[in-house]
Amino acid sequence: MSATTQTLSEAPSLPNEDEPVTLTKDKIFHILQTQRRRHALRYLKKHDTPVEMRDLAEQVAAWENDTTVQALASDERQRVYIALYQSHLPKLDEEGIIEYNKSRGIVERGQLADEFDPYLEPTEDTDADTDVSETDIDIESEDDRWFSYYRWATALSAGTFAAAWLNAPLISAASTNALGAFVVGLYAMISAMQFILR
Repeated sequence: MSATTQTLSEAPSLPNEDEPVTLTKDKIFHILQTQRRRHALRYLKKHDTPVEMRDLAEQVAAWENDTTVQALASDERQRVYIALYQSHLPKLDEEGIIEYNKSRGIVERGQLADEFDPYLEPTEDTDADTDVSETDIDIESEDDRWFSYYRWATALSAGTFAAAWLNAPLISAASTNALGAFVVGLYAMISAMQFILR
């Protein structure tokens, strides 16, 4: 029988779209490693309908800063909004956990969101008697870790230029171009590692 006369029963089977897609526990824990993602998923768990990304970001910022949405400072809002907009929500959308319409600023739970529900402990506004989870204490926020690297890079860069200005041996012998290349290379390396490891 030729390939053109192959019957339907002999054709290679395609994946069944009705079959539920599941995530491994390793993948679930990797997603939940970042506190902002956990907060975002908690917020969406409480809302069955699509929400505005701005509202989600404000509530996440309030939880992070242990305050209310009304008492948030603008820089607290902005810092969380940018991280969610550029990194965390696109990542969750890519994995099929949420549906994120970036252009409209709308977020809703995706088909895999239910798999995270057992791992999301209630927040203070949903259960005032719940203690802080050990997971929240033990897992350092991924964003805080990278922010720490950038702080150290800034301190190292400033120290290098200060040493050159004070004519410290070895460093003062380097050209301005070499010092500039060092600083740019340092930040480029951290940025590349952050992009690769996320």
